[in-house]
Amino acid sequence: MSGGMGGGEAGVPDDLLTTKGDTHGFTTTNARVPIGINNQVLQADSTEALGLKWATLANGNLSFVIACSDETTDLTTGEKVQFRMPFAFTVSEVRASLTTAATGASLLTVDIEQGGVSILSTPITIDASETTSTTAATPPVISTTALTNDSIITVDIDQIGNTTAGRGLKCVIIGSET
Repeated sequence: MSGGMGGGEAGVPDDLLTTKGDTHGFTTTNARVPIGINNQVLQADSTEALGLKWATLANGNLSFVIACSDETTDLTTGEKVQFRMPFAFTVSEVRASLTTAATGASLLTVDIEQGGVSILSTPITIDASETTSTTAATPPVISTTALTNDSIITVDIDQIGNTTAGRGLKCVIIGSET
């Protein structure tokens, strides 16, 4: 069989696909799905008539998990880690966690800086007796979302617990490569 539809043959007609990159979909009959634009991917989508659509490939979320201390030593204030960004990055979320919760009236407070300037207008806090910033009464506010390629990023502890300092700090920067 040639794949054409001449003479009552079953199959996809030879002239259904007209442009390089076209593909076909199906509802109750075969139909052309025209090629998308550069950097798009063909995506299954049950809400589309043919079950397919072209979509722009979005950079997926990436995260940097940064160990800012060891697991057993009480935290102290000051700069804890420094690294260079491996590529340009857009920050969408920041968070922190502890292995051992800080206690007392003071919140554990963490700042992330690019080139010595904070990227946060409200720093990351971990409430007393908790181990994650995701439940903090005051969430962090990101004021600078653009981290530039090869910029120096530092993580600083601005305040520790005043009864128990806390241990095992990790920070997470979430976003996408730009």
